[in-house]
Amino acid sequence: MSLHQRFRDRLRPWYLLDLAAFIFGAGGSLWRNSSGFETAPPLFALVTAIVSGLLAVVVLRFTLGNLWGYAVEYANAGGQWSDLAFLVPVGSGLAGVVVTYAVTTDLGAAAWGGFWTFAVVAGVVAVAVSFAAGYRGTSA
Repeated sequence: MSLHQRFRDRLRPWYLLDLAAFIFGAGGSLWRNSSGFETAPPLFALVTAIVSGLLAVVVLRFTLGNLWGYAVEYANAGGQWSDLAFLVPVGSGLAGVVVTYAVTTDLGAAAWGGFWTFAVVAGVVAVAVSFAAGYRGTSA
């Protein structure tokens, strides 16, 4: 197998999201340093930008991995992705992102708010569905 073919087989489209997250994290760090928010020596600024970019990739992978895991586990438990019990937490998380961004105009805070909105609403929905299924199972 040629090197070109092995490279093509291992390159996934999702890696472009990783690259975009890295550029976003590193670029944001460099922008903050160059616009006077921070003043650091050039080598420290470069290392900070690389670490910020890698952290952005980790956060992206963590977030997408958790959302994908939630969706797959929901489907494996017999649910459909079009069920209201699946869509409510996802929609609430997206609404949390929009509302938090509108209030704070900070993308990081918006992502954090959306994640916790999703997590809390998913927990509440899971408890409510468990109670409903439990009561339905005892009455039969």
